[in-house]
Amino acid sequence: MAYRVIQWATGAMGKSCLRAVIDHPAMELVGLYVYGDDKVGRDAGDIARRPPSGVIATRDADAILALDADVVIHAARLAPPYGSHDADILALLASGKNVISINGYSRPQHWAGDRLAALQAACDMGGTSLMAAGLNPGFAAEQIAVVATGVCAQLDHIEIVESVDCRAVRNPDYVFRVLGFGSDPRAVDPNDPSWGPASSLNGMYVEVLSAMAEHLGLALDRIDTDHVVLPASADLHTAAGPIPEGRVSHVNWRWRAIVGGAPKLTMSIHWYMETAHLPDPAPPLWRIHVTGQPGVRIAIDLEKRPGDTTPTSAEQLGVAGMVLNAIPIVCAAAPGVVTRPLATPFRGDLQ
Repeated sequence: MAYRVIQWATGAMGKSCLRAVIDHPAMELVGLYVYGDDKVGRDAGDIARRPPSGVIATRDADAILALDADVVIHAARLAPPYGSHDADILALLASGKNVISINGYSRPQHWAGDRLAALQAACDMGGTSLMAAGLNPGFAAEQIAVVATGVCAQLDHIEIVESVDCRAVRNPDYVFRVLGFGSDPRAVDPNDPSWGPASSLNGMYVEVLSAMAEHLGLALDRIDTDHVVLPASADLHTAAGPIPEGRVSHVNWRWRAIVGGAPKLTMSIHWYMETAHLPDPAPPLWRIHVTGQPGVRIAIDLEKRPGDTTPTSAEQLGVAGMVLNAIPIVCAAAPGVVTRPLATPFRGDLQ
């Protein structure tokens, strides 16, 4: 059986997902939605640097909604505030297409209220499911860190630390507006939920910790933020543009889940344009520290296959792999909002 797939958006991550779908023997690309005018009318294979596919990129959302497809890979770029893509996702779900998101929706059940009700109603109308899949949100916290607690008779605390070198990111709007680099650290409060970058990320990572708590059977009191912005130690030249000395060159996003009055889960993300403020100048992509009896320490990096000289990063390939492996699960799920299971492994029977 081939899964009929629509790719929604072709930024760096979306394009990696598009290539993976085109290359996979159990996937059939049936639609492609793009945001850039320069991509409209082009064959998906051309955009993905693959042979012609016969699928032509469009900005016509109604045309996408009219297609017959099993699943949509929703890879739209982060945009403040969190939830700004809800309208598109609601329409896709109601049209009879399952949706996998790479940017959030780890556990919309955390919010309850009107937003959850709208998502559930759209799933009920279309007979569809919504699920998140990605690296973080996704693999590092909701899967690997939770599974690591399987050796613990007692659990005190879990910390996930992600370190991402952003120097090669080229899009200035994304780097300076969405991520907050180049801001005046004296003029922004990173813990103000109305600050643009925080308004994009807080909701997404609150859902990550909520999903972890669900898997672990923990009752959350609340989730606090403890974000820090750090200034450039010198004038910096990045792929997206210059960052003057003293402007934000490093953001350490931190969310703490409080259980029983004490921190139980911590997500710490270092996005940096220089290594000056890193506690480790050469960190792995993720460090996971489970404190308990016994405790667990894990360091994880991703790497490409030997001989792969393409510009696609291991992280981009990893997102595509996580999405592909999640497709059979979301397609088989009962209609509704789904918290991704602890294991979504590679499927040899789909090759």
